[in-house]
Amino acid sequence: MSSPSKRRDMDVMKLMMSDYAVETINDGLSEFNVEFHGPKESLYEGGVWKIRVELPDAYPYKSPSIGFLNKIFHPNVDELSGSVCLDVINQSWSPMFDLLNVFESFLPQLLLYPNPSDPLNGDAASLMMKDKQQYDQKVKEYCERYAKRENISNNTAEESSDEDISDDENSMDSSDDDVAGKADL
Repeated sequence: MSSPSKRRDMDVMKLMMSDYAVETINDGLSEFNVEFHGPKESLYEGGVWKIRVELPDAYPYKSPSIGFLNKIFHPNVDELSGSVCLDVINQSWSPMFDLLNVFESFLPQLLLYPNPSDPLNGDAASLMMKDKQQYDQKVKEYCERYAKRENISNNTAEESSDEDISDDENSMDSSDDDVAGKADL
């Protein structure tokens, strides 16, 4: 069997040769961003997200770390950090999976079938269970504000500061407007 580093390199190259735009970080293959489009016929259709992927040294025996860099309203995605709560990545990862599985199956399934009973975003989970119509509207609003191609091409990890994050914690409505305004610059 090949070594983990050869498998990592092969999986990253396979992802790069697919339809996904992959942007390496620090010229290595263990950290990169991937442009991810919301699944068709979902609330997230038309949305474009930049997904940060970090591969541990023991990949594929250890799962990749996956996080959304631009905001998404979803019960299983932490709004501030972008961390994803997905069993197949966090607990039941297998070396049989590869990076294409993450982007072609796991993330689309996460967006199509949110699990409000195991939330990272309690507000999204609560709204989804109490008022599905308002939840759907908020998902679409977030897609419109934060998941447009121009938002991700101008955004880098360095642009988000701790100050922006603390603003989000204090006042969600006013900081949403502030962040959306900044993205338009």
